[in-house]
Amino acid sequence: MSMRRKVKAREGAAGMVSAALLFTLAGCGEGDDGQPNPPAASSTPKPGASGSGKGPSPSASQPSAPEQVVATLKGEAGMVLDINSAVRDAGGFVTISGQIKNTGDKPFGNTAAWRGNELKASGVSVAGVNLVDKAGKKRYYVLRDTEGRCLCTTGVVIIDPAQSIPFFAQFPAPPATTTEVDFNFPTFASTTLKISG
Repeated sequence: MSMRRKVKAREGAAGMVSAALLFTLAGCGEGDDGQPNPPAASSTPKPGASGSGKGPSPSASQPSAPEQVVATLKGEAGMVLDINSAVRDAGGFVTISGQIKNTGDKPFGNTAAWRGNELKASGVSVAGVNLVDKAGKKRYYVLRDTEGRCLCTTGVVIIDPAQSIPFFAQFPAPPATTTEVDFNFPTFASTTLKISG
C-alpha cells in the first residue's frame, strides 16, 4: 500500500471517530423525545434547605435526651458523682458509669484519696472505688489489665468549677443472684445500686 493511501485511510478513520463522538455528544443533549434535557439540579443544597425538604434533621435541631441518673453521691467541696448505670456484662463484669461534677466555686484537686492503694500502675485514678455484696459478704475491687492498670477513669488531677468529667469503673461480677451492691467511693457518701443486665 502506498504512503498516500495509508494517510487517506487514517484520515478516514479519524473522521469516522470524530463523527461518532459528535453524534454521541449531540444525543446527550436531548431526551428520548428529541427535546433538550433540562439543566441538571445542583447537588449542593441551597442555604436553609435540607435533603428531604422537611427542615433540619432531629439530631441537628434537638438536643439528645439526658442520661438517666440512678444515684447521686455528694463529696467534699461541692463534688458530685451522678451514676448513670450499673450494668452486668456478658463477660462476667459489672461496669459502673456516670459523671463527676464540680458544683463548687473553686478548682478541686484533692483526688489522691480516690486512687486508694494505687501507687504507680494507674497513676492518678479512681481505683479506690469498690463494691460490697452484703448478702454474699464479699467486697469487689476494680479490675486490672495485664500491666496492672485499673479498668477505671484515670488522669483526674484538677476539676474546675462547673466542669464535668466521665466516670467509669469495672469490677468482677458478683453471683447472678446478687442484684444490689453497695458502691463506695473515697470522700463520697456510699449508696446502694441495683445491677441491671
